[in-house]
Amino acid sequence: MSTSPALWLAGTAVGLALISALLSLLTGKATRLLRIVVMPLFAAAGLVALAAGLTAMLSGGVSTAELPMGLPWLHWHVRLDALSGFFFCVVGVVSFAVGIYASGYIRGFEGGRDSLPALGGFGGLFLAAMLTVLLADDAFMFMVAWEVMSLSSYFLVAFHHEHAANRSAAFLYLLMAHVGGLAILLSYGILATFGHGFGFEAMRGAELSFGWASAAFVLAFIGFGMKAGLVPLHAWLPLAHPVAPSHISALMSGVMLKVAVYGFIRVLFDLIGQFHWQWGIVVLTVGSISALMGVLYALMQHDLKRLLAYHSVENLGIIFMGLGLSILFLSEGHQIIGAVAFIAALYHSMNHALFKSLLFMGAGAILHSANERDMEKMGGLLRRMPWTGLFFLVGCISISALPPFNGFVSEWLTFQSALQVWQLDSGVLRSVVPIAAAALALTGALAAACFVKVYGIAFLGRARSRAVRRARPAPLTMQVGQGILAALCLLLGVLPTTFIALINIVPQQVLGHGLAQATAHGWLWLTPVSEQTASYGAPLIAVLLIVALVIGLWLMGRGVLRVRRCDAWDCGFAPPNAGMQYTASGFAQPIRRVFGMLFHIEEGVESLPDGRRRHFLRVKDRAWELFYLPIARLIEQSARRVALLQSGNVRIYLGWSFATLLFLLWVVT
Repeated sequence: MSTSPALWLAGTAVGLALISALLSLLTGKATRLLRIVVMPLFAAAGLVALAAGLTAMLSGGVSTAELPMGLPWLHWHVRLDALSGFFFCVVGVVSFAVGIYASGYIRGFEGGRDSLPALGGFGGLFLAAMLTVLLADDAFMFMVAWEVMSLSSYFLVAFHHEHAANRSAAFLYLLMAHVGGLAILLSYGILATFGHGFGFEAMRGAELSFGWASAAFVLAFIGFGMKAGLVPLHAWLPLAHPVAPSHISALMSGVMLKVAVYGFIRVLFDLIGQFHWQWGIVVLTVGSISALMGVLYALMQHDLKRLLAYHSVENLGIIFMGLGLSILFLSEGHQIIGAVAFIAALYHSMNHALFKSLLFMGAGAILHSANERDMEKMGGLLRRMPWTGLFFLVGCISISALPPFNGFVSEWLTFQSALQVWQLDSGVLRSVVPIAAAALALTGALAAACFVKVYGIAFLGRARSRAVRRARPAPLTMQVGQGILAALCLLLGVLPTTFIALINIVPQQVLGHGLAQATAHGWLWLTPVSEQTASYGAPLIAVLLIVALVIGLWLMGRGVLRVRRCDAWDCGFAPPNAGMQYTASGFAQPIRRVFGMLFHIEEGVESLPDGRRRHFLRVKDRAWELFYLPIARLIEQSARRVALLQSGNVRIYLGWSFATLLFLLWVVT
């Protein structure tokens, strides 16, 4: 056993999260204590978790300990290494910002029917469970923490339980979480059988044939992929994330999905320790489909939070594309390119945690001030909520992968690894990887179009409803929480070499080698492969953009670039009003026409009770028809047939019991 300051800090973070949960349950009707005591403790837990993760990565060591908990013959084992330290940073930085943000956000629930102590209690338990998953060093502790994470988040999704749709979304989430947990448990079962122990150290020594290793990989990919929301296992995500309170949506989308990424990396890259190109093809293909389908479904949405939820499907697809490329190159012996793709996946995990949490916070600020999620009723919010508009714009630019913000760097690294496909010997692989790269390029373009729609419809133009016209700026704590994440989005975009130098210890521990050449030219130039192949000077790009902005503002101030303000030419018709603006549905119509075959579209005119007629458009997910409805029908038919056994006749029941006894005797003998 070896402990370190990093492990003590990690334990302190878990303890603070649990204390915040316990105090929340004890507040009762004194909901003010939730804002001034519980949420600061939650933020402190995130800050300490961030410190623990940074300490673990900077030290480069591995800390382990055994806890007197669990089963009598199997105590819990904890471990904090560079990989879990990195994801401690991901969880910690978002939790810190969310804790500050939530102090103002939950004020909107005071005086309502919802239980704020339950919200704070399950929120603290949710954070503690996620951190415990990252610390677990045996399958038993991992699965206990994993189930606590799923159960606590279920109650958070069902927080507004008075709505039937919310209860249905929470039930579907819980059902799929348990199915995924069963797949993970079976994967651990294979590793434990061949490793002769439930500890991760024993599993690392397991000698697996290709068949059993593939079975463990497939089960882990299904289990963690279901929690990550990969297509077609994503059905729960666009239903559950939007109905949760916005700060919980930020945690679930920005952090919980990364815990699933951590679990997959831990099982495949660490415990199994084998790399086969067939696995890489599977991960790369599913990631590419998830990225493309996620952004297409997002474009069709006009509910802001559901749109952001579908973009989580897209970005998790990009992360798994990086992991798939890493598996491919590592299986072919190209260690450096495999490390580039691996770091690209890690970088995008952090980036997505930052900008997606920022965007969900922005959506929560709009919901708090205007009580509105439908973009068709928004407009002109930039004048009413300028700081939220600024921070939301940072999130839009970041998720659209535009420089100088962080989303560009991780997607650029993914492209750089894909462009090295010429080094592969297999003609099949050299054909598949460019298709995936093209899908990533299309995904990036569609994401930019989607967030042009989002920002233009929601923040620009005129307000489309009375509630939006009466919106006021969000409370200060909500703005501070958004500002922290917005600043980090810019920082990780301008100084990528510094961040890569920090996380380079992760591939060194997991893969056995890192990317020393990426930072060989200092903080100014990022050269993932070599300076002859490609380089990116993020600080220079940022300086050029700032200079261009300053010159433009100076010219406008000097009157060189005059802006004439007048009414637009109305062609002789009535003056324009809010109803004449572009709508979210209208903006996406061309893309909907091109990719219409991928959706289940219902469009037409319906009559209202007052005699009026209106146009309706419903875009549904085909995954329900292709995967989930057939399973539901099969279960219903099977249940009806089983119900025939319930005839009410005692003699028939005795006959079935006698037949079962004879069958068991035959099997046993």
